Amino acid sequence: MKKILLTFGILSITLYANPINSYMETLKVQAKKENQNFSDFSAVRGKEIFFKELIGKREKKVSCASCHTNDLTKTGENIFTGKKIKPLSPKVNPKRFTNVKKVKKWLRRNFKDVYKREGTALEKGDVLYFMMGVQK
Repeated sequence: MKKILLTFGILSITLYANPINSYMETLKVQAKKENQNFSDFSAVRGKEIFFKELIGKREKKVSCASCHTNDLTKTGENIFTGKKIKPLSPKVNPKRFTNVKKVKKWLRRNFKDVYKREGTALEKGDVLYFMMGVQK
C-alpha cells in the first residue's frame, strides 16, 4: 500500500511540476466553463485547427502550417517577416512548450494572425495536444 501511495505521490508531483501541464489543466477548467459537455482536448481537432486555411493577417490566405510547415519536426519560416522558426515538435526541440509565458504569447499572436481573433480554451488545448504529440 505504501508503494502505491508513494508512486501516486511522485506521479502527481511530476505531472504538476511541469508548468505546461498546469496550464493545460487551467485550459480544461476554462473549456468546461465554456461547454459543460467538454471532456478532454483532441489532437485530431487540433490538427484541423493547425491546417485550416483562412484569410488572415494582411488579407492573405494562411494556416498555422504556412509558417510552421506541414512537418512539425522541421524548421519553419514566418511568411511575413522571413524569421526562422525552430521546430514545434518536442521530439526534436525539447525546449518547446516548457515556458508557459511564451506558449500563451505565441498562441495569442498566431491565432490572431490566422483566425483574426484569440483562440478559445478548447481551440488552444486542442492545438497544443496536436503540436505536443498527445495521442487523443
